[in-house]
Amino acid sequence: YKRHISFCLHMSGPVGIVSTMNEIGTQSASTADALQDLIYLAAFIAINLAVMNLLPLPALDGGRIFFLLLNAVLPWKIPAKYEGYVHMAGMALLMSLMLVVTLSDVGKLFGA
Repeated sequence: YKRHISFCLHMSGPVGIVSTMNEIGTQSASTADALQDLIYLAAFIAINLAVMNLLPLPALDGGRIFFLLLNAVLPWKIPAKYEGYVHMAGMALLMSLMLVVTLSDVGKLFGA
């Protein structure tokens, strides 16, 4: 239980990313170094998002690929209605996670 809470505390949403970008910009020796570091951070975030999007979780592209593979392997087809329900539930959970992470970022920003 505590490991899951610790994992959530180390995640950052948009507020945390902007805060990290601000830190990188202010701690760099020169403007050129700051720009280079920010480009590396942007590339790192883009690669992480691409990999995370391919995870077989509902509401992500990996979840859709998983259902396509299931429909190809199983002798029956999963109705699109039920696949939609699974993706809708996954989207609700994903939005809830985004809300928790954003609130956590705002709390860290104000020192709570």
